Amino acid sequence: MNHPLDPDMFANCLPLRPPIQIGGKWTAKIVVSLSAAPRRFSELEAVLIGITPKVLTESLRAMQDSKLITRTTYDEHPPRVEYALTPLGRSLLEPIAVACRWIDHFVKESA
Repeated sequence: MNHPLDPDMFANCLPLRPPIQIGGKWTAKIVVSLSAAPRRFSELEAVLIGITPKVLTESLRAMQDSKLITRTTYDEHPPRVEYALTPLGRSLLEPIAVACRWIDHFVKESA
């Protein structure tokens, strides 16, 4: 028989909210898309098939708030904005690669 979960099981975990967002549906794809170089919004939108502009904007803002990416605005006409990985964002590349290899292995084994 399972024991009930302790309602205070996370009481000693600080902060209560994780300091970074890494679990969004599009986060890993955005990280990989930015791995080689900074990209503009339209470049990201073109490769992230199925994402809406609203969701891409929300994802980029969340990733910026989590310090995974930077947003740089250039003083040009029209204004140019680029998104780039921070060192923290770049540190996700290897775990993402490991997860992709694991999925490939799992899919091949179950086929």
